[in-house]
Formats: sequence, C-alpha cells, structure tokens
Amino acid sequence: MPRFLTMIRIDENSAPAEGPSPELQERMGKLLEEITKAGVMLETAGLLPSSEGTRVTWSGGRMSVTDGPFTETKEVVGGYSISQCKDKAEAVEWARRFLATHEDHWTITAEVREIAEG
Repeated sequence: MPRFLTMIRIDENSAPAEGPSPELQERMGKLLEEITKAGVMLETAGLLPSSEGTRVTWSGGRMSVTDGPFTETKEVVGGYSISQCKDKAEAVEWARRFLATHEDHWTITAEVREIAEG
C-alpha cells in the first residue's frame, strides 16, 4: 500500500498564541486514535514554531543559513503525518477530517503527497 506525507501548514500570525484549545486537543486525540486503530497512521508530530527553526539554502553555488522566524513566509509547516492508505483519496479524507477538528478561527491547510518508493 502506498504511503503519504501530509504536511499541516498554518498561518503563525493568526494561530492562537496559547496554541490549541483543550477541546481541540481532545478532538484531535480521538481522531488520531481512530486513525491509529484503523492501521493507517505510521507517524505524526507537531513542530515547534518557525522562530526556533533554521533554513539552509543552496543557491547560485553559495550556501546560506537563516534562523527563524521566517517573516517572508505566511504559512509554515506546523506538523506532519505519515500514513499508509489504500489510495490518495483515503489519505485526503483523513486530512479533511483532521482539519475539520479545528475551530473556525484557525487558518490551516493540509498538503497530501504520496511518498516515492524505491
């Protein structure tokens, strides 16, 4: 079965400073438990804010290293999951359900991409 990487992109400027509400954490926990019991979830994690990240770039034969936050970027990857699904449609459905756990004030996007094997 194919594996999929789902990147959760958030707008750090509009995300609540206190993070997810207890109710959101509960809804996420229930869904992640369901995905795991279904045998689909292989790995998942949230990421620290971009202010704690570093970008390493190779361009024009030169290397540059930039510490966060990355103000020129509106959306950043806030978390990820690796799942094994029967097809892309199933992976997209799990991503859709994950986004639907969030309250209306969140701006959040899931990018689902199949992992190239071999």
